[in-house]
Amino acid sequence: MSQNRILVVDADPVIRSGICNFLACQGHIISEASNYQDAQLQFERFRPDAIVLDCCLPKGDAPQLVRQAKAARPAIPVLVLTGQTGWSLGERAIWQGADHIMSKPVELDQLHSALLRLISRQKSAPAPACAPRMQRDALDPFVGTSAAIHRLRELANRVLCSESPILLQGETGAGKGVLANWIHRHGPRADRPFLDLNCAGLSRELLESELFGHEKGAFTSAVNSKQGLLEVANQGTVFLDEIGDIDLQVQPKLLKVLEDRTFRRLGDVRDREVDIRLISATHRELLDLVRQQRFRSDLYFRVNIIYIQVPPLRERVEDIPCLAQTLLRSISRVRRQREWSISNTAMTALKSYSWPGNVRELRNVLERAALVAADGAIRPEHLYLQAPALEVSRMGMGGTLKQVERAYIHHVLHVEGGSVERAARRLGIPRSSLYNKMKRFEIPQGTGRL
Repeated sequence: MSQNRILVVDADPVIRSGICNFLACQGHIISEASNYQDAQLQFERFRPDAIVLDCCLPKGDAPQLVRQAKAARPAIPVLVLTGQTGWSLGERAIWQGADHIMSKPVELDQLHSALLRLISRQKSAPAPACAPRMQRDALDPFVGTSAAIHRLRELANRVLCSESPILLQGETGAGKGVLANWIHRHGPRADRPFLDLNCAGLSRELLESELFGHEKGAFTSAVNSKQGLLEVANQGTVFLDEIGDIDLQVQPKLLKVLEDRTFRRLGDVRDREVDIRLISATHRELLDLVRQQRFRSDLYFRVNIIYIQVPPLRERVEDIPCLAQTLLRSISRVRRQREWSISNTAMTALKSYSWPGNVRELRNVLERAALVAADGAIRPEHLYLQAPALEVSRMGMGGTLKQVERAYIHHVLHVEGGSVERAARRLGIPRSSLYNKMKRFEIPQGTGRL
């Protein structure tokens, strides 16, 4: 048997050790990692032929790790392990490109057989360079026929080969991350890493550590040296989501990266060279933050060399039928079930809705509908549309101000994925005020969290 290099990523030392020992006895070369950061390092250093990945990782997001691995090496087989409480994460990992999912506790011989099948299929497949790039994409940001989506496609294709920083502006859930990934995978750095970081809510210390890395002893909990995102993504693309939330003290360090192509790890005394393409995104008006002196003007002009506006879903209503069918096909592949149909009345309801959560909310609505539509046909009663206008129409003229306010707060929390901080920002009120309103309206914490 030829030796395969297999990376095993699992937080449980007993499970990880059992899998590693079994695969080693089968003649494979094994490397292991216990968390997100270690897995990133081992992926770069060990260069595995396949990955066995637990979907519940500490200090990181397993589906994001799948996306990063697939962005760097699209053909690498990724087998995901999930427990009874981790199926949603496992499905997200499949959505990001994982090849197979297995339930814990897993039979080791079955795991080995599945790995061999995936590796054999990968080795017998045509080289990625021979396949059309569009076929290798997990997600297409240009589904639809509207004028807005045509303009977006045309602009994205024009800037593909540029090395200049790109700023994506658009509402939450409009598809900025999907577009950034598409630009990377179709550009000249397609065969290099694509790493992303959501800057919202990160403290200055954590943001600096994630971006630039740190040396051992740089701070109390720094027991080992760590590569930062910039270092791991060298010669690839870095996507900074919600760049407007970057701490003012970190902004000049990011500017130095863009201007001098150098950075310094926390606690280090020497500069390191780095070659990245930066794509950043925000749902906020960065110029307003510049006027409020919360975002440096020199950094604004540096990240905004190429500006792309991602249209909200309500501005391309004609795309909803095609987009809904595409999302349902993807959901059916993830769940390994038959495809669902959408009744005319349900489609009318989808087209009449304002979609404050945009494409992300559309997918969530369709996923919920697919769960309750037992006969394979999605009808209006299967759609969970929580727009304030819809709630008011259900209440009629008898709805009180308290009911309308409660419905709207509940809706915003749902759109923001349960994040009180982002919901408060969207509502334009302090976080403490939102907590008080949630207590008064008896809205439990965690509402809207997926």
